[in-house]
Amino acid sequence: MNGTLKKELLGSGAAVVGVALLRGALGKEIAHLETAISIGVDRKLNEDTISLLVSLQKKAAQYLKRKGYRYLCIPPDSDRIKNTFVSKLYPLFTHKMAATSAGLGWIGKNGLLISPDFGPRLSLATILTNAPLQAGTPIEFSLCGDCGMCMEFCPSDAITGEEWSRREPYSELIQMDRCASHKKKSKALHGKPNCGLCITICPYGRKPYKNDPENSFVQTE
Repeated sequence: MNGTLKKELLGSGAAVVGVALLRGALGKEIAHLETAISIGVDRKLNEDTISLLVSLQKKAAQYLKRKGYRYLCIPPDSDRIKNTFVSKLYPLFTHKMAATSAGLGWIGKNGLLISPDFGPRLSLATILTNAPLQAGTPIEFSLCGDCGMCMEFCPSDAITGEEWSRREPYSELIQMDRCASHKKKSKALHGKPNCGLCITICPYGRKPYKNDPENSFVQTE
């Protein structure tokens, strides 16, 4: 079942697809849907990106429905819907948790999911399900090592240099008030709310984009 669904999603525009077992990590409202399908797309974060993620979620949902399994699509963070049942789950769930649990990457010093192949350039979406899918191997520790380029080049000094691990997932990697303040000033001066230097400077993400320095976006939770 894994292979068929993964092949279908990759053939429809997904860059990576992984499966995670989140037993014990979800709130009681969704604990019965303990398997997560994590989907990442490799492109600028814009309306087309969100549309692609949503279409991939629908494709996965249709597949699960045909097989008789339950599912719940968690919208991409840039497409969050207010005042719905799903919106109540946002504090209980992050796409990064599903992605790291599926073995798709780790959380870098810049607070973003780092994929070995795509760096911090993936936009994420997740489908929770009760389907008996084979889960990947979770990544337990950051693989950033001694690299601190994102911290060195951060214009707001928001990156603390702390390293993520599954044992201490809530370490303060980013001082969000500093990051938000810089974005606010950037929007006022240049009309662009995002910075993205911690993405473009990451060695894991630079190789595929060496001829396209403008191809960057700010990943969300």
